Amino acid sequence: MKTLKYIFALLFLSATFVSCSGDDENTPVAVNPVEGLNMIYEIPATDHTVQIYSEKQNLEVGYNEISIRIKDMANDKYVSNAAPTWMPMMHMETMEHSAPHSMLTNSEESTVYKGHIVFQMASNDTEYWEVVFNYSLNGQQKEEALRVSVSQPADGLKKTQVFMGSDDTRYILAYVNPKDPKVAVNDLQAVLYKMESMMSFPIVENYRITVDPRMPGMGNHSSPNNVDLTYTSATKMYDGKLSLTMTGYWKINLKLINTNGEILKGEDVNEGNPESSLYFELEF
Repeated sequence: MKTLKYIFALLFLSATFVSCSGDDENTPVAVNPVEGLNMIYEIPATDHTVQIYSEKQNLEVGYNEISIRIKDMANDKYVSNAAPTWMPMMHMETMEHSAPHSMLTNSEESTVYKGHIVFQMASNDTEYWEVVFNYSLNGQQKEEALRVSVSQPADGLKKTQVFMGSDDTRYILAYVNPKDPKVAVNDLQAVLYKMESMMSFPIVENYRITVDPRMPGMGNHSSPNNVDLTYTSATKMYDGKLSLTMTGYWKINLKLINTNGEILKGEDVNEGNPESSLYFELEF
């Protein structure tokens, strides 16, 4: 009889262990939707906070991908129906202007609103950037203004070009990817805007940007299998291929060509002309 009791006890413990293990396996693991990002700013308000995230440690001249979250302090939850908009503004000593920027969307994660801003210049002690956020919270419209610091890229490499085209239009071209270039054929991505006014910077569609990477320190040699940048309507960016055959410093020579085939900026690289006036820089 004692033997049977021991057997039943063991069976009960085994069943309990299996049940607990099964529960653990079926319990969903909480996913942090901003994992890997840095919270670079937080705007505290009376009943909520606005949190600003970036892959970078701080905002830089050029392309900045930014995520924001709005936390309702009343229920300690993040808001998924805030419908936020934003407007970057540079306050200079004699004028003010905005910057190219995308809309904020939460298509990937309901409580995380993502977008990008292309800052054309760094801030300083007397000239500064401010981002104004407008959004809805519990049926009320809110507005918060945040003064932000924008610095030159730490690596000192040029990844943003602000220039006047041969059509008398001012353009802003900014490098996006690859963030971590490799000795391979990399996916190359950039954004292109034009300046209509101090406050309006629409996206430029359906142009072409030729790609000719060179290594100035290695006889200015190029590489095979590069693909020119062309516009992708789904992402509203320009996509191409960048072939890097070795590590080191590369100058990615570019030419901007409009829909009529006219070169608006940049030149061919040849023996008499070692570089284009339109380019990005990489070093890895």
